[in-house]
Amino acid sequence: MKTIPPETETEAEESDFKPLTAQEAQQWRSRHPPLSVWKVVAGQALVGMLVALVAWVLTGRAVVGCSAAYGALAVVAPAALFARGVLRHKASSNPRAAMVGFFGWEIAKIMLTVALLAAAPRLVPGLSWIALLVGMVVAMKTYWVALLVRPGVRKTD
Repeated sequence: MKTIPPETETEAEESDFKPLTAQEAQQWRSRHPPLSVWKVVAGQALVGMLVALVAWVLTGRAVVGCSAAYGALAVVAPAALFARGVLRHKASSNPRAAMVGFFGWEIAKIMLTVALLAAAPRLVPGLSWIALLVGMVVAMKTYWVALLVRPGVRKTD
């Protein structure tokens, strides 16, 4: 098996990389519109409700559906808080402040998720942990689907 040695600095400088002009960048942006974070959060909420409904129908027990819905809520509520906090400071001209804000809101999101999970046994009588976890996982993975189905994305080159 033959290994290829890493590129040297001069080889990296001589690469075929060509930055886009302002006009090319504008054309690229028009072909690839940004995905609204609120659409992703709404999609997570919708999928969470669907999972709760399916859990309720499949088991015939309302508490299983409530557990799945609470699991989705433990993802959607912190995601909405994070989105609100990050987008509020989006126009910050200071990159350091933007980074600190991002990590601060991420910590707040994690803390809210942990608090919601800790409160689950008291808030959902007869809690089904499996249904809660299924609701959480499906809601968390919804954003990957949103990234794949957004307009302007080509599946192949």
